[in-house]
Formats: sequence, structure tokens, C-alpha cells
Amino acid sequence: MSPQDRRIGVDVGGTFTDVVTVRDGLVAVTKVPSTPGDPATAVHDGVATAVDPDAPIVPLAHGTTVATNALLEGTWAEAALVTTDGFRDVLEIGRQHRPELYNLAQERPAPIVPRSRRLTVAERLDERGDPLEPLTDDEIATVATRIREIDPEAVAVSLLFSFEDDEHERRLVAGLRDHGVSVPISRSSTIHPEIREYERSVTTAVNAALQPVVSTYLDRLTDRLADHVSGITMMQSNGGIASAAYLAGRPVHAILSGPAAGVEGALYTARSLGISDVITMDMGGTSCDVALAADGEATISTEVQVGPYPVAVPMIDVHTIGAGGGSIAWLDAGDALRVGPRSAGAEPGPICYGRGGTDPTVTDAQAVLGRLDPTRIATGDAVTGESLANAVAEPLSAVDDDPDTVARGILTVADAAMARAIRVVSVERGHDPRGFALVAFGGAGPLHAPSIARTVGIPRVVIPPYAGVLSALGLLVADRVLDRSTSHVRPLADVDPEAVEDRCRAFEVETRKILTAEGVSADRISTSRTLDLRYLGQAYEVQVPAPSPIDAPAVTACADRFHDAHEQQYGHATRTESIELVTIRVRTVATVDPPSLVHTGGTDHVDDAVRTTRSVVFDERHPTPVYEREQLPVDGCLDGPAIVEGLGSTTVIPPGQRGIVHDTGALVVEVEP
Repeated sequence: MSPQDRRIGVDVGGTFTDVVTVRDGLVAVTKVPSTPGDPATAVHDGVATAVDPDAPIVPLAHGTTVATNALLEGTWAEAALVTTDGFRDVLEIGRQHRPELYNLAQERPAPIVPRSRRLTVAERLDERGDPLEPLTDDEIATVATRIREIDPEAVAVSLLFSFEDDEHERRLVAGLRDHGVSVPISRSSTIHPEIREYERSVTTAVNAALQPVVSTYLDRLTDRLADHVSGITMMQSNGGIASAAYLAGRPVHAILSGPAAGVEGALYTARSLGISDVITMDMGGTSCDVALAADGEATISTEVQVGPYPVAVPMIDVHTIGAGGGSIAWLDAGDALRVGPRSAGAEPGPICYGRGGTDPTVTDAQAVLGRLDPTRIATGDAVTGESLANAVAEPLSAVDDDPDTVARGILTVADAAMARAIRVVSVERGHDPRGFALVAFGGAGPLHAPSIARTVGIPRVVIPPYAGVLSALGLLVADRVLDRSTSHVRPLADVDPEAVEDRCRAFEVETRKILTAEGVSADRISTSRTLDLRYLGQAYEVQVPAPSPIDAPAVTACADRFHDAHEQQYGHATRTESIELVTIRVRTVATVDPPSLVHTGGTDHVDDAVRTTRSVVFDERHPTPVYEREQLPVDGCLDGPAIVEGLGSTTVIPPGQRGIVHDTGALVVEVEP
């Protein structure tokens, strides 16, 4: 068998690291506890366990939280920022947005680069990129000396209006190299060449601060996996794969790597069922990620905030909350029950894992109610029965003395938080959730999705065949994607179509060259163009597709599309109003053949897949059949209440709902009205 016939995907989560291998359409799953102190250890252990040492060395697709954790935890590298004279404090000034409008004591987040490491050079371009004050060699030499004195681990360069003309940034970087600055340097004209000075500076600074962290991780991972894999690709935040070498220089594009992989896996599952409008729900051990996809395409945004920092690169618009299987239940000062955001994580984990955990979690509540079998999920000596019930109920005794009531309360609070998250990405953005299917995955997603869908009004829940490791599988079905953009702010009536066409072609040539150099066949590569437009005087844009080539009729067509898109999105359009071009975007895609997964089917009759029957609490206790998912026959119907146990996840079908086994192996739950 050739190496191309075998695929490996590895997704690092907060609690578990998932390894999926596909061979001849058959999927094998390996889960190992994550090692937050050194994520590469869990990746190596999982791959070494999953891969036959005598098998051919194959490529590996990777989703990682290294960049995310470094940004959220403040463990980034010490970076310096060089900007135009007078703009030293852009990172500190930020925007006037207040996360808590009426909190008089709130504090701004610490800037990525403190003031002592923010430097300026005397240079200036105007808004069209024409020089007002040239950058001199003396200025370059002076700032190079200061950088060597500061001795940062990386440098960010963000000069005013460099998206119009990047000559000053190029000269500055070349001069810094000539004067002995050897650390990684991130240029805003490469990382984020778009308007809005604060967002451009923050994004470039984030990239610089993450580059040493991510590069070190990838180097260590490559060394450890040398005997098992031939190369590493990584998931980007935009839902596309790129080479690890490429992302080592652009780590800001991998901040939402893990959640994006899950969305791609969910879309792959939905397409196999002929479903195009979905809401995805990835509930793992630490958090729950929710996203919306209409017409088969995930919503992409460049206005995503990660923690307190705006990161203005294309990302799948994922809404994350601190509600996972390991989320800890606790009482606030008024003895009200709360769940999360603190998690038991991989160590020690929930109480029922038997690894020394003492804080009651969502997973423990599911086990107390009989919906989870601790002996199947424990990573130590499973804690079961009365001892588990008491361990969950005692710290929360102010809620109730009955363990079942306490456990149901924990799930009610957790489900309410996830229902709110679904409304954020649907109702609050103009989408009726009743027209969508909910694709639930992650280790805990299928446990909660049917009850949450009923609350929100979603009529169907889709549980993918490998729901517990769908993010790892998503890494194997995603296309390679490279995004490029540049701001070109002009009244649309004054735009030179030839200038826009030239910029698009330059991006296409650059990205095609990168992909072909990585071994991608030219016939798999395609490009698309979009323009960000707005009414003159507006502060927000609407993205519309642009034809190729861009000429005068194409510009007119884009104007018509803008009016239509603005009316659809905001409910009104002023077709006589002047339009402004803001940003030009090009997306280059290299298609990947997804693995053809084989559903082998199961028993001849659904009742033959019943492994046992146990007492499970819903509104009251019900004797509930427990099915082995791998044994369920195609078209089999499961009337709730039912429990379906599979590889890496358990599905709960409440009373009044029905599950149907699709011929792809997906389980479709029809939610009661």
C-alpha cells in the first residue's frame, strides 16, 4: 500500500489528544490524555501508539491549541514593535469599546508589547502611499541599535499606510538584518495589510509574539515524529490546511486551529447527508465551540476577538464558551449553582475518572444520572455508584440533598449556557435556527445536543460516525487554503479596475507558487476574489464576490451585488448612495480528496445492538436500552429513551425523540416539537 492510501490526523484538545488513522476507508481511533505542559509529548505518544512501526512513513495533519493557549495565558515571547513616529501607543489606546459598559473599575488588557519595547522611526506616507517624510538610513541604524539593546525574541514592524506601499517596511526590515537583528521579524504589509491602525498593529504584534513559541513547538514535534511521519500540515483558523513551515512564519493564522478542524469535519458529515445549513457544536472536556454554516459554507470573519485581543485575519466565526465535560460545578456567594469556566482538565479530570479529582463536573453529573458508564471513560480506577453520587452532591448540598436533583441542575445550567451560544451565532445574526440541523460532536456534544436542540427549536441533530474525534477527522478532509488581502480605499467610481486586477493577479501568482512548491498539482488549484465595499461614510464593510478579470463592467456588477447583500444583511439599501472600495481579497484553494469512509453496518436488527439496560434519569427514572453504536444497522430506528455508546462519545436520546441510522453511519435524531 502506498503512503497516499494512509492518512493521520491529530487534534490536541484541553483534555484529550485524538489520533485518527484512515486506511482503505476504515477509521482507527486513539485517544491519549493531553499534556498541557508539553503538547508534543501527547502527540508523539498518540501517533506512536496508533501507527504500525513497520508501516510506510506518511504525512500528518495537525490541529493544535499552542497558539491559542499562548495568547490566552500570556505566555507569548517578548516582542518589540517598530512603528511610525507618533503612533507608539496605538496598542495601548486601542478602541473605545468597553466590554462591561457600566463597570467603573474595569482595566484594559495588558498590551502584547509593553511601552518599553515599542519604538518609532521618523517616516510617513500619506493615505495613497506617497512619501511625506522619507525613511533614512540613520533612522534605521538608530532603531536597530535600540532593538539590540532591548534584545527581544521577535520584532513586529507596522508603519503607517504600508498597505498602500510597503517600500518603507521592506527597507526597514532589510536594514535591521544588515545591522545584526537576527530574531524573527513580522511585517504588517505581509501579515495584515489592511486599514484600521489598532487592529493591524495588534495582529502583527500577536504574530511576532507567537512566532518563537509556535516555531519551537513545531521543531520539537518534527524531531519527535521523524520516525513516524514524512511531513506536517496544520489547520488554519480559516478552515484550510497549510504546511507547518508556512504557519511557522504566520502563527496568527493558526489561533483557532482546533475549532476550525471540527467545523470542517461537521460540514463533511452534513454534505454526506445532503444537508447544507447547519449549526456545529463541538463540546469537549474544557469548552464548547459553536459555529454556523449556511449553504454549505462556514461563516468567515476578520473581526474575531481571541480573549481580549482583536485578531483581524480570516477565521471561521466560532463562538466559544467555557462549558465542557470537565467544567466544574460550584456555588457562588449567593449559593446559586454555576458551571465553568474552570475545568478539571486532563489531570486530575472528573471525579469518575478515578485520577484523584474531587470537584464535581458535568461529566460526573451525566454518570450520576446513568447516562454515562464511568467504566468506559475512566483513565484510572473508575468511581461509581453511591460514592460518586455523594462526591457530586456533598459540595453542592445547598442546592438539594438529592444527588439526582443536583446532577440534573448541573446539566440544566450547562445546557442553558450552550443554548445561549447557539442563539448568538443564529438568532442574533438574523438566522432562524428552525431551518438548521445541529451537528454535535466532541466527547460530550452528543450527550447534550438533543435536549439543547429542543430548547432552541432545532428540528434535527446529526451525530457523526466518529463524533468523539471529528476534529481530528476534519483535518483529513479540509482543502489547502491561502488567503491574501490588501486595503485599497477609494470611492468605487474612482477605482482603476486595472490596478485592482494587477493586485489580484499578484496574489494569485504568489499563492500558486507556494502551493506548487509544496508539491500540489496545478490542476487542483483554483482562486476566487472578493471585494469589501461600504457606503461612503460607513465604518463597516460588506464582502461581495468579484468576477475575473476585474474590468469596468465587473466593478459595476460588484456595486449591484453590494446593494443586494447590504439589503439582505441589514434590511435596507440606498442604491443612489456612493460606494467605497475598502479591501481586495483573494482566496486560493487546492482541493484534497477526502477519504472514502466505509460504513460496515452492524447487526440485522436494531434490538441485536442492545448491550445492556440500565436505569437512567430524565424527567424521572427510565429503564433505558444501551446500544453499541458500531453494531447498529443502517436505517435502524431507536425510540427514546436510549443511550448509544460508541468510540469516543456517548449519545443520549431523550424520551419522545427518535434516532435513525443513516447509510453513512451518522445518527440523525428527530427532535420532538
